[in-house]
Amino acid sequence: MMTKKASNIALIAALGGFLFGFEVSVISGAEQVIQKLWELDSFWLGFTVASSLIGTVLGSLIIGKPTQKYGRKPVLFLIAALYLLSAIGCAIVSSWLIFVLFRFLGGIAVGASSVVGPMYISEIAPAKIRGRLAGMFQLNIVAGILVAYLTNYLLAGYGGDESWRYMLAAMGVPAIVFFILLFFIPESPRWLAVSGKITEAQLIFQQLGQEEALKQVLDEHNKQDKGKKESLFNGKYNKPIFYAMLLAMFNQLSGINAILYYAPRVFEMAGFDRADAFQQSVFIGLANFIFTMLAMTVIDKFGRKKLLLIGAAGMTVFLVLTATNLMNVSEANPLTLVYLVGFIACFAFSQGAVIWVFIAEIFPNAVRAQGAALGSFTHWIMAAVISWVFPIIVEGSVLGGFYSFVFYGIMMLLSFLFIWRVMPETKGKSLEQIQQELGIK
Repeated sequence: MMTKKASNIALIAALGGFLFGFEVSVISGAEQVIQKLWELDSFWLGFTVASSLIGTVLGSLIIGKPTQKYGRKPVLFLIAALYLLSAIGCAIVSSWLIFVLFRFLGGIAVGASSVVGPMYISEIAPAKIRGRLAGMFQLNIVAGILVAYLTNYLLAGYGGDESWRYMLAAMGVPAIVFFILLFFIPESPRWLAVSGKITEAQLIFQQLGQEEALKQVLDEHNKQDKGKKESLFNGKYNKPIFYAMLLAMFNQLSGINAILYYAPRVFEMAGFDRADAFQQSVFIGLANFIFTMLAMTVIDKFGRKKLLLIGAAGMTVFLVLTATNLMNVSEANPLTLVYLVGFIACFAFSQGAVIWVFIAEIFPNAVRAQGAALGSFTHWIMAAVISWVFPIIVEGSVLGGFYSFVFYGIMMLLSFLFIWRVMPETKGKSLEQIQQELGIK
């Protein structure tokens, strides 16, 4: 019963991930229309798409302090409101500059969500199912991606040249649902405990069936120097900082966001016509969802590291195969869809399922908000660079697609070596045990 309660709470908090996935993918259905509407060259198209990602960088960077000061729940309300504002704004504007501004606000919500959602869930989840519950955030991301691709496909012919507005407006519905459901979840008991609200924390821990967790949290908190604010960059946390930043970098160096943001364009590069390109994008979203669900069922059994190794090996192979298909395109090659779906399946089963879980686990309570913000910040900086540069490369050379996918494949080979030789395993351990094993005193 207690586990079910934690699962229900986690599911509500993870709806921020659904909006995250929807926001980052819905632009794929609009980017080529927008390019023509506002007569954007490849540089400014890349900037328009990346404007959301620039927002995510800012959102992930600034959200740590208010989350630590005011709690997780108030920040989740703010995130829901920003998603709604972005959806409405992007759908009704007529100015390119204002469109970019609302995309930027949506990006702030995504960046903040990628920090606060997994952190909140990891703080309310029992250790034995923490991977699965924190993984709900990623499952909701890919559900949002799938729904975005489906709505893009269904709305592609609706409203003529204005169909992109309906695509972007659709995000407003889940944003409202998310905002309302937040009233039914508690504040993080770990945040309450370290904020001195012991009675409230104890009550929530009891409701979650984790009575013993309060003592562990307080013991760790009492080791901190109460006379000063704990800094992430004081030397004690170099290991988790290194792990979080490297994993976040490799996540985006796989090329995942270039594929998600420009899926129809990638398929058109591979020889498919525009209608088929939208349809193939749905297959990408479906594979993402199915293999994320599969990863969620085994992440607490197999562990984080094993999933990452399997995924890195598979992604390397499928990225190289995709690159070879883009070398000389004369007509649509069905194998391109097979290779891209294979890549997405490997990503979803590994990096996609693990990154937010792992980053939320490896930092102690005193700096978890700062650490999660750093990991998310690194992730989104790389995402912005990759997404901005991609159209410039593919429009600048007939072999641009080939060069891009070869580069992504090399990065995934390097990530395999990093995961195999350096990364620790965190499955089945309490958050406090993980800190001890990392040598954090």
